[in-house]
Amino acid sequence: MFLSTLRRRQWLQLGAAASLAPWGAAHAQARPGRMPDGAPLVVAQIADMSPGQQDVSRDFVVGARAAWQEINARGGIRGRAVEHRTIEVQGTGAALQAAWRSVVDDPACIALSGCVGDGAAAALAALARTQPPAQPIAQVAPWLHHPDAASAGDTLFGIFPGYQEQIAHALQSLAIMGVQELGVVYASAAVRTQAQENIAQAAQALGLRVQALPLPGSSAQADRQLATPAQVIVLFAGGTPELHDFVRRLKLPPGRLCYIVALADVNLQVLAQMGVAQRNVSVIATQAVPLVTAGLPVVRAYRQALGRFFDEPPSPLGLAGFVAARCLAQVLQGMGGEITRAAVLAALRERQDMDLGGFTLAFHGRRRSRAYVTQSMLTADGRIVG
Repeated sequence: MFLSTLRRRQWLQLGAAASLAPWGAAHAQARPGRMPDGAPLVVAQIADMSPGQQDVSRDFVVGARAAWQEINARGGIRGRAVEHRTIEVQGTGAALQAAWRSVVDDPACIALSGCVGDGAAAALAALARTQPPAQPIAQVAPWLHHPDAASAGDTLFGIFPGYQEQIAHALQSLAIMGVQELGVVYASAAVRTQAQENIAQAAQALGLRVQALPLPGSSAQADRQLATPAQVIVLFAGGTPELHDFVRRLKLPPGRLCYIVALADVNLQVLAQMGVAQRNVSVIATQAVPLVTAGLPVVRAYRQALGRFFDEPPSPLGLAGFVAARCLAQVLQGMGGEITRAAVLAALRERQDMDLGGFTLAFHGRRRSRAYVTQSMLTADGRIVG
């Protein structure tokens, strides 16, 4: 397992160096005006590879790259290859703003596709509003869960569920099981500010009582309470590294069971590789795409492309990146006339319901009208099941 993870990290480090260099060269050569007939269609993806996000972004980017390589292998978009440019940044500060500027200032780039993670996608949506480029650019299928960011602006086209929809799905499953009270652990004060209202609203709608537990690391007493939570089911709001730290510190008495419910930013595959399994603890994570073992055509295509182009195991986050790329590709394939940044934006503003190989997207006007949410479980013996 460790060697597999190491190979993946080395590949991504090499990929980052390879992706940034051609961007600069292409940007220097780009000129305003019509692109030559048959020139590649340039699509950009900005990915936050900071320590807290890399386990999300890594798989998501691999899935997107597999999709675009598969599309090119099948003849591209209307006979034109797609040049998928990835820009990897650390966090949401100056580097992300520079990446945004390099994309919007390049007239060859027709769209942003599958930007990841959630904080980076929200920051890019904010930049589109506060620093609008002379030629607006569509941000398609970002890994974005902030409800405020997702509902603002007319250049952002989301397809994935927000935190409130994920939380509602997770809590509804608990309500069906007869659970009336659950504990909630926030990975940090910032996560608590972001998610607390959504959790409270979802719990109230389902008639569930919520007991907020102390912030990890806030005091020695808080850490003792977190090690032996009174609740059988605990909702965890945070990322994979924080969840790993929380689970490994649990010290439950013999015979006591605990179910940890997490959201789609948690990577169960990485959690399993880190050896977090305990005999009496199971982790359930919501996910925004079908199970990677499903028989839907888009899922089979993802598994086949991953096996063909990358030495990577399938994952929900990888499938999400694959679906994000497929979403934009289907829009481009259906366009009439010249494919330009402005034309792509116009086509997205008029998009209808989409069927991406059995994975359907429904829209009301310019907004997604419903979201797909399911879940997987990391069992106490280290298996991942749907």
